[in-house]
Amino acid sequence: MNHDLRKELPKMALDDIPTPHSDAVEITGLVKEHGRIEGYQLSDDRIVSRSEGVALARDGQIRGVGIAHRKDTEYLKAIPDGDEGNNLSSLPTISR
Repeated sequence: MNHDLRKELPKMALDDIPTPHSDAVEITGLVKEHGRIEGYQLSDDRIVSRSEGVALARDGQIRGVGIAHRKDTEYLKAIPDGDEGNNLSSLPTISR
């Protein structure tokens, strides 16, 4: 398989990769309930729901993420870059 295609293939699983604004924040933690991601903690210390996070990312206000879906639920996913350390699943879990 072509090296460029192998690098781009994981990105193709994302529905959208919004372009972040210059002042966009990052996700620093995950809010989980019963093991499921229900929200995100942002680098400006806000905690937003999963749907609010998707809307913010779509508007370019969160960097480093793309939008994916499972069934009827949209969620954020780190843009694949070959570095497992910056995947959302590597972030700490935050309590509301």
